[in-house]
Amino acid sequence: MDSQKHLFSLDPDIHYLNCGYKGPLMKAAEEAAIQALIRERNPSSIKPEDFFNGAKEVKGRFADLVNCDPLQIALIPSTSYGFATALGNISCEPGQHAIVLEDEFPSGYFSLKTWCDRNQAQLRVIGPDKDSLTPGESWNRKILDSITSETAVVLMSSVHWMNGLKFDLESIGQKCKTVGAIFIVDGTQSTGAAEMDVKRFKIDALICASYKWLFGPYGMGISYFGHAFDGGVPLEESWLNRTNSQDFGNLTIYDHEYTEDSGRYNVGEMSNFILLPMLNESLKQINEWTVKEIEKYCKDLTVPLHNYLQNRGVVLEDEQYASRHIIGLRLPVEFDAELLKENLHKNKISVSNRGGNLRVSINVFNTFEDITQLIEALEASRQSV
Repeated sequence: MDSQKHLFSLDPDIHYLNCGYKGPLMKAAEEAAIQALIRERNPSSIKPEDFFNGAKEVKGRFADLVNCDPLQIALIPSTSYGFATALGNISCEPGQHAIVLEDEFPSGYFSLKTWCDRNQAQLRVIGPDKDSLTPGESWNRKILDSITSETAVVLMSSVHWMNGLKFDLESIGQKCKTVGAIFIVDGTQSTGAAEMDVKRFKIDALICASYKWLFGPYGMGISYFGHAFDGGVPLEESWLNRTNSQDFGNLTIYDHEYTEDSGRYNVGEMSNFILLPMLNESLKQINEWTVKEIEKYCKDLTVPLHNYLQNRGVVLEDEQYASRHIIGLRLPVEFDAELLKENLHKNKISVSNRGGNLRVSINVFNTFEDITQLIEALEASRQSV
C-alpha cells in the first residue's frame, strides 16, 4: 500500500502523528455528511426504511471487520454507554471480583468500579512488574495469572492507550472462557488498525468509539455483544429496537419483543442521518484497504524511527507486545523535554503526551516525510553528553 493521504483533507503543513487522539475524517466521509445535511433540508425524502437501512449497512461492514454476525452488532454513542450496557447484564456471586488494567482509560475504569461497588465485589487492578523496562511480557503474564474461578468480569483495552502496548487477547480470552469470566474489550485504540477477531479472541463484548482508528465521527460508536448477552436488558427502551418498529402506522400496537440478537442494545435514534453515513464511508474504505495492509504500512513506515531510537539507546517494547500503529516513547534524560516540546511545535508535529510517554500514533495518511521530521525534532532536542 502507498500513502493514502490524498483521501484526506489534512493540512499539508502539519505532520499529524496523532491518530490515537482523533482520526481525521476522510474526504468521502465529509461528502457523505454534506449530502446528509442537504437531505435534512427536506425530510420528505427520508423514507421509513431509511431509519433502518443505514444502520444495517454500517453493522454489516463492522461485522466484516471483527468477524461476527451483523445481528450481534449494536450502535452506541460512546464507550461508556457500551460498558454500562454490558455490565448491566452481568451478575456477581459473593466473593467474586473484577479485573481492570492499571492506568486503564477512565471510561472503562469508572464503569467497572461502579459495577463493583454496586455488587460489593473487589476491583483488582493489574499492572506490570515495576522494574521491567519492557513491561509487555510481565503484564500479560500477570493478567493471565490473576484470572481465576472467582473472576466475574475482565474489562480491558486491546492495546494500552498511553503507550500502544499490545495485550495477548487470544490467551486472555481463552482463560476467561475456561473459568467462566465475562471478557469485555475496549477496542477503541486498535480496531481498524490491528487485527480484531471476536471469535478467535473469545470476546464477549467489544466496545469501540469510532472517532480514532475507524475514522468515524465523534459521538458515534459501535459494539459487538456475543451470546453471553442474548436476552439481556438494554440501557434504554428505544422504539426502534422492537420487532414491529418498521410498521410506522401501528407503533402503538405495542410489541414487547425486541429485534433479534444485539439489536435491543442500540442507542435511541440509532438512525442518525448525519453521523451514520460518515461512519459507513470510513468502514467501507477500511475493509477495502484491509487491516492486514494497514498494519504492514504502519510497520514499514516506522522502520527509520525504530532504527534511530535504538541507535540513541531508547528501550523499545518487545516486538510481540508492540503495536504497529501506536508507539509510546519514554525518552532518556539526554532528550530535553522542554526543548523537544518547542521543536515539535516549531516543526508543526502533532503527537500526544500520555502518562509521561511521547505517544506517536500513525496511520495510512502518514508519509516518510512525517517520520523524518519527527526524527529531526528528536535529534535537535538532545543535550550534549
